Amino acid sequence: MKNRKTAIAFGAVLRELRLKRKLSQEKLAFECDVARAYISQLELGYQLPSLETMLALSRGLKIPFGYLALLVDERLKEIPDE
Repeated sequence: MKNRKTAIAFGAVLRELRLKRKLSQEKLAFECDVARAYISQLELGYQLPSLETMLALSRGLKIPFGYLALLVDERLKEIPDE
């Protein structure tokens, strides 16, 4: 399932970036005006964010939106097809 692969890639990138910036899920959620449980669901690959949420996450992580998209695209190439 292509969406699942994308969700897994996005979640892995989100978690790495969050940890690199020493942010808790709670702090990132607050910065992005989303629930902490939603950040967890994203990181676990159970949810895919909307475009609006991706923009909020890139702002909360203090990175350009395009860079976030690029990292997810690169991670997708590392995940084998099911």
